[in-house]
Amino acid sequence: MSESLLVRGGKSLSGAIKPSGNKNAVLPMLCATLLTDETMIVHNVPDITDVNKIVDFFTALGSTVDWNRDEKTIAINHRSAGLDSLTVIDSLPEGMRSSVMLFGPLLARVGTLNVTDDATGCSLGAREVDPHLDILEGFGASIEWGDRREISLQGPFVANAHWLDYASVTTTEHFVMCAALADGSSTLVNAASEPHVQDLCRVLVDMGARIEGIGTSVLKIEGVGSLAGADVQVSDDHHEIFTFLAIGAMTGGDVSVEHSVEHHFPLMNRTLEKFGVEVEETATGSRVSTADRLRIERPRTSHLLQKVEGAPWPYFPVDLIPPVVALATVARGDMLFWNKVYEGAFGWVPELAKFGAKVTVCDPHRIIVFGSNDLRPAVVDAPYIIRVTIALFMVGATIDGESLIRNASPVRRAHPNFVENLRSLGADVEWVAD
Repeated sequence: MSESLLVRGGKSLSGAIKPSGNKNAVLPMLCATLLTDETMIVHNVPDITDVNKIVDFFTALGSTVDWNRDEKTIAINHRSAGLDSLTVIDSLPEGMRSSVMLFGPLLARVGTLNVTDDATGCSLGAREVDPHLDILEGFGASIEWGDRREISLQGPFVANAHWLDYASVTTTEHFVMCAALADGSSTLVNAASEPHVQDLCRVLVDMGARIEGIGTSVLKIEGVGSLAGADVQVSDDHHEIFTFLAIGAMTGGDVSVEHSVEHHFPLMNRTLEKFGVEVEETATGSRVSTADRLRIERPRTSHLLQKVEGAPWPYFPVDLIPPVVALATVARGDMLFWNKVYEGAFGWVPELAKFGAKVTVCDPHRIIVFGSNDLRPAVVDAPYIIRVTIALFMVGATIDGESLIRNASPVRRAHPNFVENLRSLGADVEWVAD
């Protein structure tokens, strides 16, 4: 059932929260558990819909899954799973892009998969399956992709040298999982280097994989005969940390977020500074405190607009552009936003107009947000994009009166305690049935 977020805005939000584990890290980690017959223990697991989907999938296969939700820990062992050359792919989790990363680990165990190409996540534009099939083919898989869609593998993966067309996160993660058990040395050029990619690589190393270049655009993997179980930790979600800092700044509050990934934040902090927001590093994380209205910093090149450019890491994360767009709607000054990845990323801006925001769409990748808006409460429709839904909530949270963000359920895909955290900061918000 789809749900809406009802918010009665105009309150300054203040307090301290602990973020959840990184959705984009935990999902490939769970896929990687298929690469070993030994027990994997994963800590700081967020109780989100995508994790529930993949756990249900493993349980249906006959794997042993012990999820202690109170302790946020999952223990998984696939030794007893009923995996053979049956069409296990037909039961893959739906509505989550991470499903495609199950292809390689399942293929290593099963040998033959009958697949579909409709693995999707958010509505951000084309999400290709071709790069994943290309790397599987490079590792020695045979692919038939017509009326019949089958991937088969005779024996172990063979080493593969590949240069990605673009720095795709999921394709990089897929490549590394296959290469970890491949016969020989594999190299990936133009690899993605996002924090969650680094997390997966370190988990594989803990399992016995041999990987060089973690955090860079070139990864070298020496295949090993088998991988062992491991006891691993999901890192705090840098997307959620930034989002709550932005909410604190946007509402003129004082918000602290406890986390241990401050090494990933210099550029994200500098982006908040463009709005006159100072981020303080504390002994336990980060804090923002602002009582003044946000003001966009004017660039020294006087004929240009201030801008935020989102692209693959180490650029500013494209997933965090929507919360910054929300900031710009309540700030003095104008700002250009440039999403260099997704061609459908700004299809939601007409919903901002319902609040009274002034936004011009330049092209599918760029918009200009004009500040000093006279905003009003509104009923808006969120697309199937997690942080766009949150951005629409953020705008509503700054406006006196009652706003409704319909179709807000995608938030649950990444943030298990989103509303509870907001209420702890003083927000008047609740889930309501659509």
